[in-house]
Amino acid sequence: MTDGTDDFIRSYRHSLLRNRLFIIVGIIACVIVFGMELGFGTFHIGFFESYGILLDHILGYEQVDPWSIKADNVIWNMRVPRAIGAIAVGAGLGVCGCAMQSSLKNPLADPYTTGISSGASLGASLAIILGLTVVAGGYSDAGLIANAFVFSLIPSAVIILMTAFKKKVSTTAIILIGIAVMYTFSAITTLLKYVATEDSIQDLYYWGLGMMGKIDWDNVGVIVLAALFGIIVFQYMAKSLNILSMTEDNANTLGVDRNKTRTTILIVVSLVTSVMVCFTGTIGFVGLIAPHIARMFIKNNNKYLVPASAVTGALVLICADLISKNLTATGMPIGLITSLIGGPLFLFLLIRQRKSNW
Repeated sequence: MTDGTDDFIRSYRHSLLRNRLFIIVGIIACVIVFGMELGFGTFHIGFFESYGILLDHILGYEQVDPWSIKADNVIWNMRVPRAIGAIAVGAGLGVCGCAMQSSLKNPLADPYTTGISSGASLGASLAIILGLTVVAGGYSDAGLIANAFVFSLIPSAVIILMTAFKKKVSTTAIILIGIAVMYTFSAITTLLKYVATEDSIQDLYYWGLGMMGKIDWDNVGVIVLAALFGIIVFQYMAKSLNILSMTEDNANTLGVDRNKTRTTILIVVSLVTSVMVCFTGTIGFVGLIAPHIARMFIKNNNKYLVPASAVTGALVLICADLISKNLTATGMPIGLITSLIGGPLFLFLLIRQRKSNW
């Protein structure tokens, strides 16, 4: 009996060490790629030199020679907010994907499962094609962002309203409602394209691919706050997420109100993802593959899986952004990079993933 207990304690301590080590290594990797993000681009700056210029700016040291002045401007005004935004968006999508997969017990769930991306696309289409926005002034960056945010919340609101009238709603029903709303919104968006000009279709096309170039100091704070909100809430709800990932009988025995808890999760996922989408457009696969990568090391304990998914999502997206802006002279949409990488990687993860993890 003693030997068995000792083995269990050693196994538990090894698991905790592995979980914490994975998160720490992920954070260190993010810091390294962050420095590469600051240095690489059409205006090349060295890795350590980038951090030196950033530190000088933070400490208030003024640059004197023309090259250093230009480098300071490029790093501080262009690359730092974009890099911070990539980390925040990736972390937000990663943690939301983790919450959706655990609460719905479905490895295919992600932040867009409820139709958030289709709602945002419809809002963007109304702004770009027809000039109709929820704020005064017609089509503008502010109007586009406002439209994308408001319309991205509508699919989740439909799901919440439809499930509010039933005491028991299966996870399959939630997913199917999201799919139905997604197809409806996508059909309306397609109809709008028939009356669109070539310029409008081009703008909408690039918006739908996902772009990080519009993130600056004016909006990166909102993105960071949204990501932190999602991480904090889901870390607090880690125990509930663990219970929801069990069987229905176990959840009932442990006294968890499944519908209420899932509704709360859905609301938080919708708010966080909507903020991301309205500033960057649709960036696929990050919220889907980040929890799977983390789960290969962390297993199913959401106490560690939530922060691990956030770190993994941040690392995946900042790496994708580094590739997207350096692949060609003018850069490429980051959503295209995440899809090209995410599709094959997701197939590989599904092959490697052990069924016992679900």
